[in-house]
Amino acid sequence: MYDAAGRLLLVRRTRPPAAGSWSLPGGRVEPGETDARAVAREVQEETGLDITVGALVGVVEQDGPDGAVYEIRDYACEVRGGTLRPGGDAGDARWVSREELTTLPTSPGLVETLAGWRALPRS
Repeated sequence: MYDAAGRLLLVRRTRPPAAGSWSLPGGRVEPGETDARAVAREVQEETGLDITVGALVGVVEQDGPDGAVYEIRDYACEVRGGTLRPGGDAGDARWVSREELTTLPTSPGLVETLAGWRALPRS
């Protein structure tokens, strides 16, 4: 999800895996939830923003605790409203430029995955 300046929305994780690192907002799909509903709920909880969920951008697997493997599906989204503020599992939330992204401690593989998907911030 990008703002009008082409910056990418990131949150700083407060829980494992990768606690303390910056990543895309997201979380678990609850039983009975569609991906779109889960994405909208998680983004609202973690950032205060109301969104419209668009097309699937990509899928990646990430190692988790105790040998677990998470399948992460990322979607293009558009902000409809709300006010950016951290909440839920996010200790902070902000829009970041491409330059700033390279200076932040990000979750493992985030920058490389975004680059492979051609989804790095534009500015």
